[in-house]
Amino acid sequence: MILAGVKTAAVMSVGTATIAAFIGAGGYGERITTGLALNDNTLMLAGALPAAVLALLTQGLFEWMERGFKASAAARAPARLRA
Repeated sequence: MILAGVKTAAVMSVGTATIAAFIGAGGYGERITTGLALNDNTLMLAGALPAAVLALLTQGLFEWMERGFKASAAARAPARLRA
């Protein structure tokens, strides 16, 4: 349960960091906002696609860790609880 909360917070942080460009934080959100201002789809995608990939990689990393923890916990469980 704790890992699920951390996973959600990490993925949301990627999105929040992208939105933070509106207050001058830079990053991928800067490309998105510049693309919006210039009506340039290529520039918008240059920021949106890497941000989306980063969010998906973050999600995937936490999914991988969760599977590892579940497998580890199952291996440590007594035999009578595994059935």
